[in-house]
Amino acid sequence: MFLSMFTKIFYLVLAIIGVPVNLLAILILSRRKCGLSTCTTCYLIAMATADLLVIIIVVILTTINDYYFPVSFLYITPVCSVKSVLMGAATECSVWFTVTFSFDRFVAICCQKLQTKYCTVKTAAVVLSTTGIILLLKNIPFYFTKEPMFIFQNVPWGCATTISSYTDRRWVGFQWFDKIITPLLPFGLILLINALTVRHILMTSRVRKGLRSQHKGENDSDPEMESRRKSMILLFAISGTFILLWSVNVLKFMYIKIIGLFSISDSAYILQNVSGLLLNCNCCTNTFIYVITQARFREQIKLAVKYPLTVIIQRLGQSGSSAP
Repeated sequence: MFLSMFTKIFYLVLAIIGVPVNLLAILILSRRKCGLSTCTTCYLIAMATADLLVIIIVVILTTINDYYFPVSFLYITPVCSVKSVLMGAATECSVWFTVTFSFDRFVAICCQKLQTKYCTVKTAAVVLSTTGIILLLKNIPFYFTKEPMFIFQNVPWGCATTISSYTDRRWVGFQWFDKIITPLLPFGLILLINALTVRHILMTSRVRKGLRSQHKGENDSDPEMESRRKSMILLFAISGTFILLWSVNVLKFMYIKIIGLFSISDSAYILQNVSGLLLNCNCCTNTFIYVITQARFREQIKLAVKYPLTVIIQRLGQSGSSAP
């Protein structure tokens, strides 16, 4: 009961914070005044948009709606089925956009020859749009795994999972494929990309330090390594937070497959709820990461906060001066 009450309050707070935070990130990044490359900005805007969709579809229209509005048009079976498709697509876009961003930064840091061709706005747009379309198409079959719980005045209500989705080998195989695609494969790819990036940076820094110490002295600054360091901090902060918050979901998947799909023990219930809390919480952490790691992003937030106050003060001053 305590966990249920905590979850109810948590998701409400998450929605109140998540929507304005992601909208603010999209607005500021779209101005392109944060000192980031246009390619990096494209990925960050896409990630913030996907996170915003998760907050709206999963948190507000599903979880909060279940708690506070148990009867609404969202429970009509066709609407509910479409919502289940959009839930999966939005969540997976949020995950895979993080993977594509991590790979883009890996190429920018570790692959100098490929960087000029791959790290472009055009490539980013193609990668992001293709990834989004594929993930949406992949989730469409889940529309057909839902059936009405009851029919009232010729209107189907509720979304019960069909028995065939548990017994038919094709559906079982597809569900395994779905779980491998998200979160197991992204989890492994991000760990691998980060490991390769760290390995390359350590090797490169040793070589450059040795060369610079021979020619210019130990204390000379290295602009290129400083640029890489800032890019590395942003990459590791975003991907590290993703790994931390999604790790419980990966453990839950392994637990369910080992203990059994239909386990109803207290530990399974707690693990299910905690994993959901953490992975949805991941959808409003990136903006705080930008605030911590990017000085220009902080400046843009200050300007965004000061602007409406400045306008109000100017309007008040004008109205005061025009008064008789």
